[in-house]
Amino acid sequence: MMITREERFAKALASFEGLSIGDGLGERFFWPEWDGGIKAAIGVLPPHPWWWTDDTAMAASIIEVLAESENIDQDRLAGSFLARYEPWRGYGNAMGGYFEALSNQVHWPVAAGDLFGGTGSAGNGAAMRVAPLGAYWVDDPLRAAEQAVLSAEVTHAHPEGIAGAVAVAVAASLAASSQGSAAPGRTEFLDAVIELVPGSKVRSGLETASSFRGLPGSAAGKLGNGSACVAPDTVPFALWCAAGNLDDFEKALWATVAGWGDVDTTCAICGGVVAARVGIDGIPAEWRRLREPLPDWIPTTTSA
Repeated sequence: MMITREERFAKALASFEGLSIGDGLGERFFWPEWDGGIKAAIGVLPPHPWWWTDDTAMAASIIEVLAESENIDQDRLAGSFLARYEPWRGYGNAMGGYFEALSNQVHWPVAAGDLFGGTGSAGNGAAMRVAPLGAYWVDDPLRAAEQAVLSAEVTHAHPEGIAGAVAVAVAASLAASSQGSAAPGRTEFLDAVIELVPGSKVRSGLETASSFRGLPGSAAGKLGNGSACVAPDTVPFALWCAAGNLDDFEKALWATVAGWGDVDTTCAICGGVVAARVGIDGIPAEWRRLREPLPDWIPTTTSA
């Protein structure tokens, strides 16, 4: 069945909604006045508002580019990242230097390649923002993987940072394509993701995640929970949580919170993937209300 651009874009927007809510929920657990440890264990929602972070801001730039073109225009994406940059949103320390370089007319491949002493970033930033791009390519996970590489390269020159983005984009594509049919099991789903992820620590982590059985806290201990802020330490756990709860947005996010660590980013990844399957109607209305309103510059339809 042929899928129109508007139908693809609607999938991307649903994924983005889930990503931003996961981001806002997770961010709340960093606030010292919120006794998150005990309350998370019993599923008590944090107070309003759930401020979103750089995860949502950079995902919004992907939405902005998708509204204009099906393919990732790397120059345009870099320009959007810079134009929408608000330092207080919680960007990683290295990104300040990256955006300063862009402001000084340094081309993005140079700015990205110069990070971390010339190795490029292996961070989880490319993975945290990419689920809507994967959902857009609902019928083509290979295309999702290829476009994810382009989206990642704008900021992440390290192969691990790129592999993390590929894994999340493929997961979102597969989740979106499974809508309307029985959800695949965790192992089946993760094995399908692994097929398109290049050889990397991210892929190795996903292979471990595919066969892991246990509680979220144990999974985080085995796979990592994003505390190191690198893709191999973040993506396997976030996708493990999503893959085991593809039909239940709330359960998926609470499982992710239980792993602690970089919880806004792990929740953003998980939320974006699960929402690609359950759609906006599968996200609790109360959770949407609690999240900080999204900026009005985010497009709601394509320009085509």
